[in-house]
Amino acid sequence: MGIGLAVVGMFVGGCMPGKSFTGALPPVTPVQVSLAEEIKADVTFLAGTIGHRDTDHPENLSRAADYIEKELKKVGLVVVRHPYAVANQTVYNLDAEIKGETDEVMLVGAHYDSVKGAPGANDNASGIAAVLALARRMGKDRPRQTLRLAAFVNEEPPYFQTDRMGSLVYAKECQARGDKIAAMISVETIGCYSDEPGSQRYPSPFNLFYPKEGNFIAFVGNVESADLVKRIVGQFRKDVRFPSEGAAVLGSIEGVGWSDHWSFWKCGYKAIMVTDTAPFRYRWYHTAGDTPDKLDYERTARVVEGLEIVVRDLLK
Repeated sequence: MGIGLAVVGMFVGGCMPGKSFTGALPPVTPVQVSLAEEIKADVTFLAGTIGHRDTDHPENLSRAADYIEKELKKVGLVVVRHPYAVANQTVYNLDAEIKGETDEVMLVGAHYDSVKGAPGANDNASGIAAVLALARRMGKDRPRQTLRLAAFVNEEPPYFQTDRMGSLVYAKECQARGDKIAAMISVETIGCYSDEPGSQRYPSPFNLFYPKEGNFIAFVGNVESADLVKRIVGQFRKDVRFPSEGAAVLGSIEGVGWSDHWSFWKCGYKAIMVTDTAPFRYRWYHTAGDTPDKLDYERTARVVEGLEIVVRDLLK
């Protein structure tokens, strides 16, 4: 197959709506400054105060789960723990719901564990901080659909894409209950941005189509989730002045399924990942250097502010 046909075959989701924001970012607002400080505090506690969060450090996994539960309860949400056994210990997925008028569920989740040997500031305390930020801003809402916020354990190796991966355990429970999850958003590694040429890499042949500067947020889904990706990208580009890219492609392509959205694909749900592209941009990915001082909190706050707009649109 020639390169042209191969590319067409991968990009079956079609072009994304709208145009990515370009040029200098608008001046940071007081609201964004406050949100950046909030995100930094969450990331610093999870990746700095607690640190390594894996089954070799069960006490740290437990402290992280306790922190997430405490923060969700502060805004009046009821937190449910979903236990399962792995590595001779009990671990927990957590969720909390903002009840809607229908039984349809929109789920936003992130994993709170870190890969062994890394404190996991960007991967993925940044994602958990985004979920907590949504809870603080939307906890008193009464949306049409139910908004479910989730924190997953054991996304990282050796559990990644196995039956012990926290989000897969959770998604299978949702499937067994018949939960009507209309959309799932996995928030994965969202804290690294750079305007330097060459700061962004891609698996081939994406380098032929996407920017060489790692200053954007990416929305990535499989072919079956193409409509969801397009709706989210369109809404983000309409209302958020921040660079964005989107792709709805074959789930087998390198990197496309590298987070908790993969688990929901396996159970027949539409799901996407929101990401800074992790190892294709972030030099400290899966290393001991993934510490809180490496993140760009101001730009992360702009992304989280935009994510709130997207979520509110999906709940209509």
